[in-house]
Amino acid sequence: MQKNIKNVSETEQELEIILSAEEFGPEYNQELEEAKRSIQIKGFRKGHAPASLIKKLAGPSIEATIAEKMASKYFGEIAEAEKIKPAGRAQIINFTFAPEQLTLQLSYEIHPEFELKDFSEYSFTKAKYTVTDKDVEHEINLILKGHGTLISVDEAALSTDTVIGDVYKLNDTGEAVEEEKTENHHFTLEYLPEENPFRKALTGKKAGESVDIENDQKESSAEPSRYRVNISEIKRLELPELTDDLVKEITGQRFESVADFTADVHIQIEQHFLLKSDEDLLESISAKLIEENPVPTPESMVASFSKMLVENAKRQMGGRFPKGFDEEQFRISMRPNAIQHAQWLLISQKIAELDNLDVTDDDIKAYAEKEADKNGAANAEDLLNTYMSSEFRDYITDTILKDKIYEIIKSKVTITEEETSIPAHKA
Repeated sequence: MQKNIKNVSETEQELEIILSAEEFGPEYNQELEEAKRSIQIKGFRKGHAPASLIKKLAGPSIEATIAEKMASKYFGEIAEAEKIKPAGRAQIINFTFAPEQLTLQLSYEIHPEFELKDFSEYSFTKAKYTVTDKDVEHEINLILKGHGTLISVDEAALSTDTVIGDVYKLNDTGEAVEEEKTENHHFTLEYLPEENPFRKALTGKKAGESVDIENDQKESSAEPSRYRVNISEIKRLELPELTDDLVKEITGQRFESVADFTADVHIQIEQHFLLKSDEDLLESISAKLIEENPVPTPESMVASFSKMLVENAKRQMGGRFPKGFDEEQFRISMRPNAIQHAQWLLISQKIAELDNLDVTDDDIKAYAEKEADKNGAANAEDLLNTYMSSEFRDYITDTILKDKIYEIIKSKVTITEEETSIPAHKA
C-alpha cells in the first residue's frame, strides 16, 4: 500500500491510497463470484456465465463496491498510524482501477492543530446570589397564582390586572370600523412589555371608560394603527391564603406545614441560582477562550451543532415551527452560534488532551453515588448499571469529562465572587 496525504486547508485533507492486486484482489474476486452466482444472463445457466461477460455487465458496480470496502478498511488504519483526527466520515472523490492497481482518492475534514494560549492569568467574576425573605415570598406568590381566582373589581386597573373590553380599529377620521371589531378581548397587563402602548394606556382606567390607543409598532415597518378599547370589566387575581392544608394540596402531601414549604422554596431558589451562577461563569470563560483562540472549525461540526440548535428551537415550540416559519433563514442566523459551539468543543478537547484527562470506571461509580445521594431514594447500584450500559455510557462519560475540564479551568484562572441580588421574574 502507498499513501499520499495532502493538506487542503486547516480543517480538510485529501488522501490518496494506492493498492496492489494482492491487497484488493481477494475482495474483488469474492464480489465477482457473488455476481456470477446471482446474475442471470440469457443463453447461460445461472452461475455459469463467463467471468469476462460478468465483468462487462457488472464491472462498474463491483469496482464501486470494492472501492468503498477498501476505503473503509484502510482509512482507519492510516488515520491511526498518522495520528489523523477525522471530524467526519471520509468521502471517496475518485477511484481508478488499472491493471494490478486500485487508486483511491478520499476527502475528509480533520480537527485543526492549534496552540492553546495560556489562560492562567485570566480573571472572571462569579455572581454570588443572596436569597432574601422577599425573594421567597415573591416565589410563593407566583406559585399561589396558579391557585388564585379572578374577581371583578370596581377600581382603576393596576399593571397586574386583566382588562376586558371590545376592541375597534379606527379609520383615518377616527371612527370605529365595525367590521374590524374584536369582542371581549382580554389584556393581561402584567405580561405585556412595560412600553407596550396597550399596557400604558389601559393601566389606571376603569370599567365603562373608552380609550383610544395608537400602536406605533416600533418593531415593524407597518404604518401606525389606531384602536379604541371600550372597557367592560377589570379583573384582579385574588390569591388564596397560604395554610397548611393548601400546602398539602399543592405539594401532593410532600410538605405538611407552611414552614416546611417555605424552607423548601428557599432551598430551591438557592439551588437554581447556584446552577445559574456556574452556567454564567462557564459561558464567560468559554467566550473569553474562544475570543483568544479563534479556532478554525470543520464544516461537519458546524452543521451538527446547527442541526442541534434548530431541533432545540423546535422542541421549545412544541415539536414543530409555526406555519410560514422560514427554517432555512433561522438555520443561517444560528450559524455564528453553531461555530462558537464547535470552537468550544475543540478548545475543551485540547484542554483534556494537554491535562491527560480521561474517565475511568471509578469516575462513573463516584458519579452514580453522587447522583443517587442527590436524588434521595435512587439506588446507586441501579444507577451505576444504567450508566455502564451501552446506551448511556458515552453520554455519562462525556458529562464527567466536561466536569473535569471545567474544574481544570477553574483551578487555573482567578475567580472573584460578587454579591448579587436575585433578578425579578414573572410567572
